[in-house]
Amino acid sequence: MPQDLSPLWISLKTSFLATFITFFLGIGAAYWMLGYRGKGKSIIEGIFVAPLILPPTVVGFLLLLFFGKNGPVGKLMEPFNITIVFTWYGAAIAATVVSFPLMYKTALGAFEQIDANLLRVARTLGAKELTIFWRVSLPLAFPGILAGATLAFARALGEFGATLMLAGNIPGQTQNIPMAIYFAVEAGDMKEAWFWAIAIVAISLSGIILTNIWQERKHNYRSINKEKDKQIKPENQSCSLLYQSSASGLFIDIEKKLASFHLQIAFNTDNQPLGLLGGSGAGKSMILRCIAGIETPTQGKIILNGRVLFDSEKGINLPSRNRQIGFLFQNYALFPHLTVAQNIAFGLPKGLSNGNIKLEVEKQLIAMELQGLGDRYPHQLSGGQQQRVALARALSSQPEALLLDEPFSALDTHLRSQLEQQMTETLADYSGVTLFVTHNMEEAYRLCPNLLVLEHGKEAHHGSKYEIFQHPATMNVAKITGCKNFSRAVWMSSQQVEAIDWNCTLEVVESIPNKLSHIGIRAHQLVFTNDPNQENTFLCWLVRTSETPHRMTLFLKLHSPAENVHDYHLQAEVYKEKWVTIKELPFPWYVHLDPVRLMLME
Repeated sequence: MPQDLSPLWISLKTSFLATFITFFLGIGAAYWMLGYRGKGKSIIEGIFVAPLILPPTVVGFLLLLFFGKNGPVGKLMEPFNITIVFTWYGAAIAATVVSFPLMYKTALGAFEQIDANLLRVARTLGAKELTIFWRVSLPLAFPGILAGATLAFARALGEFGATLMLAGNIPGQTQNIPMAIYFAVEAGDMKEAWFWAIAIVAISLSGIILTNIWQERKHNYRSINKEKDKQIKPENQSCSLLYQSSASGLFIDIEKKLASFHLQIAFNTDNQPLGLLGGSGAGKSMILRCIAGIETPTQGKIILNGRVLFDSEKGINLPSRNRQIGFLFQNYALFPHLTVAQNIAFGLPKGLSNGNIKLEVEKQLIAMELQGLGDRYPHQLSGGQQQRVALARALSSQPEALLLDEPFSALDTHLRSQLEQQMTETLADYSGVTLFVTHNMEEAYRLCPNLLVLEHGKEAHHGSKYEIFQHPATMNVAKITGCKNFSRAVWMSSQQVEAIDWNCTLEVVESIPNKLSHIGIRAHQLVFTNDPNQENTFLCWLVRTSETPHRMTLFLKLHSPAENVHDYHLQAEVYKEKWVTIKELPFPWYVHLDPVRLMLME
């Protein structure tokens, strides 16, 4: 520890003074600029933030010109025998100027986040502008302002260039911690430099961490109180409990324990269709049934557009009839004793006149291209027509969420394609939450912007379809999304991995995860090439083929010919037009594994 601790006291003294000044100047300037609509706003804004952009030495030079002996302020103070240059006041002024932009910009952002309607309401209640500032604007913006003050303090504490220009480096008077570090290094005293470096880092980080802790605790406290305040106690337990907020979308955090199955899932989604993808027994349909109230979770909560459908802690479990959920079952579940029109009318809101019921039913029949089929019974319809009736019935109740449980599984390929297109158009016009359960990855990819991949009742990957298909989190996620080529992998360098099962070293582009387990590539992304010198290009021999109407699957052995039909490394998928051009080529072929297409998985 240095014998002279004056740099610490000088730094703290100047930083606290600078923060105190910028706190009031920054708030005042921000609030004024928030309502300023005059000319030159951009110029004023530029002047306010200039110290954040200009080099500190330039700022210090301008301050020296302004406060120096021949400067305007220096001349005004000369008769009083007061000087700013080479004093700790000068150091405080330099710290104030360089930290002001942080306080100003943070305060301005905090004020801009306030809902303008709150201010308008306050005005209609007769409050003056000063009253609105003290009782509305300042309390709401204060967390952001406090963060700005913390950043301003840290910036003032670390000021060097401007302080050196205006206040100099006078030990015991103007030498702050940054200067002590600089001149200690210059003198070769690394121990002292380390001491002051650790001291300034500790002080700065302590202020920021304490502010973050305070804000986090305050946020948590408010959240708890809001949850209590938002809850409206019903007079009848069958009534829905509402959250009085603008929250929209579906929030789920549930656990369902069965003898042979354990569902534990938490996610939220908005009005973009979310596809639930996974193998049989993954828990996809169970999630839908819990949302609809058909099944009761062991514990957790389900909230739809601010309405609590289920909360085990509060004892809330709305019956299915009160949940406003549209459910399209896998077998459509049409009432066999009712006509198409009667099935659709069954879901309409109660209390409509006969005329309005007929009008609404006709709208649904037209929308689903079922005109003229209103008087038929379900058994008189094709599978596709039954599906459209079921969808029309689900939508006729004007649900806040639409749950689709493998709606195309019972249809042939041609009809599936037709109804999928119609479903896409229907969902585009539907403004509620949509959950779409399917085994078919291509179906999920076409219909849903976002996917939730499930595995044994747990979330395996949740994100956009592009992210999940291009960067699957695990090998199981990659398998579920159709990847067929995998190899155990070990790290070689920042750009190389060894594919153990393929017996080769591969160049990669994707950042290598810490817990690298496997590398994979999709079958259609393998490329046959004539350039053996291209990176990730290897000799290969064809082991066997598998044919579909439009594609060929080629089973390939790398490095040497295969010993039997099961001795292969990779599967490649090519269109038959491509197959015609390569099938007669002599072996070995060359296959290229594009580094961009390689997937690294944990």
